[in-house]
Amino acid sequence: MTTALITGTTAGIGAAFAGRLAADGHNLVLVARDEKRLREQAADLHDRHGVEADVLVADLSEDDGIAAVEARLKDRTHPVDLLVNNAGFGNRARYLDVPIADELRMLKLHCEAVLRLTSAGATTMRDRGRGGVINVASVAAFFPRGTYGASKAWVVQFTQGAAKDLASSGVRLMALCPGFVRTEFHARAGIKDTSVPSWMWLDPDRLVTAALKDFARGKSLSIPDPRYKAMSSLAKLAPRSALSSISSKVGRPPAKG
Repeated sequence: MTTALITGTTAGIGAAFAGRLAADGHNLVLVARDEKRLREQAADLHDRHGVEADVLVADLSEDDGIAAVEARLKDRTHPVDLLVNNAGFGNRARYLDVPIADELRMLKLHCEAVLRLTSAGATTMRDRGRGGVINVASVAAFFPRGTYGASKAWVVQFTQGAAKDLASSGVRLMALCPGFVRTEFHARAGIKDTSVPSWMWLDPDRLVTAALKDFARGKSLSIPDPRYKAMSSLAKLAPRSALSSISSKVGRPPAKG
């Protein structure tokens, strides 16, 4: 039986991945900061699907947390077959209204943690000749949107480049770019449902189903919704000034001054 390790797994997209992969018969390693919620989730998935669900408590915005997950990914006696780097957070406020410590924490989580965990997982997968990594980015990667969009653009570029380098190794990598998904993510970032048009919201379970289909097809980039595929295509053609104006308004408070 194969094993999948998922970060940021207790809610939203991470929880949807955990539920779907458990239903498909994968054992799980569940990674998040909240031990109580992790253990409740692990017990529920085990009871419902009969899979083993191990708990790994780690804060991936801290070196110790990243190192703990790296060590699990390097464990060759209990190998991980699929890594889903999903942990992340957003800030609703605009640039200079966000403390620099929060900006650096975001870069640590979205970029350094993704780099280190992907490298740890892909190394052991390459040695075994099989495995896969899904790095959750965002359609914000295609729009000018401060540190969040920049960090997700890095995830996309890094993942697609690594996928090309490992194409003949048996290891597959894919960047997943969802749009607005009804999860705790936006509530924690202070983004209210009413500040985003209703048509832009996606269902996490449908998103994960589409993403796994793209992964099975060998895609290195997944934008699993026709609306957001169209938006990302238009983003390549539209003037950057227009994109900045639009992306700076959706889900954010009015500019100060």
